[in-house]
Amino acid sequence: MSEAADITEDAFLGGQLRLKQKRSGHRAGHDAILLAAATEARPGDRVVDFGAGVGTAGLALARRVPGIALSLVEIDPELAELARGNAAANAIAAETIVLDVTAGAEAFASNGLSPDSVDVVLMNPPFNDPARHRGSPDQARHIAHVATEETLHAWVHAARRILRSNGVLTLIWRADGIADVLAALSRGFGSLSILPAHGEAGRPAIRVLVRAVKGGRAPTRLLPGLMLNDETRVSKNEMTEILEGRAALPLGEP
Repeated sequence: MSEAADITEDAFLGGQLRLKQKRSGHRAGHDAILLAAATEARPGDRVVDFGAGVGTAGLALARRVPGIALSLVEIDPELAELARGNAAANAIAAETIVLDVTAGAEAFASNGLSPDSVDVVLMNPPFNDPARHRGSPDQARHIAHVATEETLHAWVHAARRILRSNGVLTLIWRADGIADVLAALSRGFGSLSILPAHGEAGRPAIRVLVRAVKGGRAPTRLLPGLMLNDETRVSKNEMTEILEGRAALPLGEP
């Protein structure tokens, strides 16, 4: 298969965002769009997308909130190059940085991400438990999906380092790992808002979306669950609005 044939171009946000991505390996999906919808930002905010892949979550956020100063951080140079091209093709200003999120402060600073310099971080870290999940033989897909014991703590630590005081971290994680999320956020973050996402009504949540404030002191808020595949018309209309970029998920303070 030729290099060009290995790339697809796919529409997101009801066609508002068109992204090139590899046919094989990790591919963008609903998790990235939900993460973008759950992330609050204002024009002028400096926003960093950790593990950006081809740029899906960060670019979807920038489409909803024009005027943010967006940086896409990705460890895989090939995916980073696709993210750079996707930003340009969609006329979205974004800096693409090839960087391991678990790298030290000096590596971040040399790429313009110094401590206490960012308003918003969003991230969709690898979150499958290697003890229960058989990793893909495709190395890029394996890196994107399978977490080590230290993955979440390392990514949260990096976010805490670059965020300003009262800066906001938004992340998506598997629901059965919520205890790991709370443990990782226990140092330096507070004012948590947690939104469970259910694949079907009446079934346990499959994802949690979490908003955390650096230095926040407000009580944790557990929000009513989001039904991804509910057959009721109201819920289906709500999900369509979110997936097409016309609505946001309210994780912030009321």
